[in-house]
Amino acid sequence: MTSKIFRSTVLVAVVVLLCSLGIAVGVLYNHFTGVQVEQLKNELSLAVTGTEQYGNAFLENVEADKFRITWIDTDGTVLFDTRADQTSMENHADREEIREAFALGEGSAVRDSATLTEQTFYEARRLKDGTVLRLSANQESAWALMFGMLWPSLLIVAAAIGLSALLARRMAKKIVEPLNRLDLEQPLKNEVYSEILPLLHRIHRQRRQIDEQMEELQHKAKEFRQITSHMQEGLVVLDHEGKVLSINPSAMRLFEVEEDCVGKSLLQIDRDSAVRTAVNDALDKGRGYARLCRNGREYQLDLSRVRSAGTVLGVVVLAFDITEQLNAEQMRREFSANVSHELKTPLQSIIGSAELLESGLAKPEDAPRFVGHIRKEAARLVSLVEDILYLSQLDEGVSLPTEEVDMAALAAEVKETLQASADEKQVAVAIHGEGFSVVGVRRMLHELLYNLCDNAIKYNTVGGRVDIRLENRTLTVSDTGIGIPPEHKDRIFERFYRVDKSHSKASGGTGLGLSIVKHAAQHHKATIRLDSTPDKGTSVTIQF
Repeated sequence: MTSKIFRSTVLVAVVVLLCSLGIAVGVLYNHFTGVQVEQLKNELSLAVTGTEQYGNAFLENVEADKFRITWIDTDGTVLFDTRADQTSMENHADREEIREAFALGEGSAVRDSATLTEQTFYEARRLKDGTVLRLSANQESAWALMFGMLWPSLLIVAAAIGLSALLARRMAKKIVEPLNRLDLEQPLKNEVYSEILPLLHRIHRQRRQIDEQMEELQHKAKEFRQITSHMQEGLVVLDHEGKVLSINPSAMRLFEVEEDCVGKSLLQIDRDSAVRTAVNDALDKGRGYARLCRNGREYQLDLSRVRSAGTVLGVVVLAFDITEQLNAEQMRREFSANVSHELKTPLQSIIGSAELLESGLAKPEDAPRFVGHIRKEAARLVSLVEDILYLSQLDEGVSLPTEEVDMAALAAEVKETLQASADEKQVAVAIHGEGFSVVGVRRMLHELLYNLCDNAIKYNTVGGRVDIRLENRTLTVSDTGIGIPPEHKDRIFERFYRVDKSHSKASGGTGLGLSIVKHAAQHHKATIRLDSTPDKGTSVTIQF
C-alpha cells in the first residue's frame, strides 16, 4: 500500500509539473506575441504619418533593425523595402494583409517559417493616396521557445521529481502508519480516518460473529470429548487419507497409543492386515469390518464411510469389546451341552432299569434294587432341575423378600441338615465365632452356606474336618479335603465345571453348587475369596 501511494503521488506531481510548464510557456508566448503585435502597430502608425508627409525620403532615413518596412503600390508593385531591392521583388497584391488593407484600410497576418522555428507578423495600413505601407517583424515560435527552455525545464522537472519523491515517501508513511497500528482485536477503539470507520465496524461485527462461532465450536468439541471419553467403545475418526482426526481414551488403550497419534495414519499406528483391509473396504465400499485380539480380549471393529455432496470426507471407526459376549455365547453352548448331558445320564439309567423290570429279565429278588436305583436317579434329576430353575431365577433378577438373617443360627441349621452326610464320610463339622446378622434373602443365604458346606464334606478325606467361622461380617468355610489345582481356580464358579469329573459323578453333585454361591454373594454385594492347596484343603471366604 505504501508503494502504491508513493507511485501515485509522484505520478500526479510529474503530470501537474508538466502541465504547469506547458501552460507557462503558452501564457508567456501569448503575452510576448501580444506585445510584439502592439509594438508593430505603434511603429506602423509612425511610419504611415512620416511616409504621408515626406514620402520616400522618410523611408530611406528610417533605422529599421527590428522591423522590415515595405511600401506597396495600388497594383501590388513594391515601391520600397528596407531589406531587399524592390525591383527584384514579386508582386504583393495577393498577400493576405495587403488584400485586407486595400479592402478595409488595415490588414494583419502571421506566417511560419519552413522549419516552424520562427514566425513573421505582418501589419499593413492603406495610405491616403491608396498605397499600402506594411511593417513585419520576426519572432521565435512556441516550439522554438520550448526547445530553448528544454535543459532548464529538464533540470526543474528532475528537481521537482526528487522533491516529490521525498515528500511522497514521507506522506505515504504518514498515511499508512495509523493503518499499521490498527488493533483488529478491538476495531472500534482505534483512532483512524473517518473513511475506514465503516470497514472497522464491519470487521467488529465479523469478529464478534467469529468469536461466537468459535465459542460454540469449542463448546461442541468439549461436549464431544466429554461424551467420547466416557464411552466404553473405542471411537476413531479418520480423514479421507486414513489419518487420525480424533481418538477417545478407549481406542487409545486398544491401539496402545497416546494423544500425539492425532495426524498420523491409522495404518502406521496399527499394522494389522485386518485393519488395513477394513479401512480400504470402508473407503471403497462404505463399510468395513475387522476383529482384533488384544491383551486377551476380543474386539469387533465397525468402520463406516462419511460422505458429503458426493465427496468422501473420512471414516468413523467403532471398536466394541465383545469378549463378554463371546464368553457368554461359549458358556451358553457349554451350558446347553452340560444340561443335556446331566439330564440324559440319570434318564438313561432310569429307562434302563425300567426296561429290565418291564421285560421281566430282572429276577424278583433284584426288583427292589432296580426300584431303588430308579428312585435315586429320579431324585438326582429333580435336584438338578431345581438347581437349574433356581439359577434361572437368579439370572432374571427376580425380586425376593428380604429379612434379617442370623448367620450363626443358619449355620447350625445347615450343619444339622448335613450331619448324616458328614457322619457317613466321617468328617467333623464345627462352628466358630460370635456370629452376625445379614439383611438379605434367607433362602439364598441358606443355599450359599449349604453348598459351601456340602462341597467341603463331599470333597473331604475320611476323618477330615470342616470349620465354619462367623465373625466381623465374614463367613469362612474351610476343609481338609483334596484341594483345587491352581489352573482350575479361575473357573471353579462356572456352571457345570468340575475339576475331577469321575469324583464328582461318584459324589452325586450337579456341578451348579458354586455357581449358586457366586450368584447369592453377588446379590448380597459380597466378595468371594478362594484359597486352596492340593491335598491340603480349601478355604472359601465370603465378606459381606
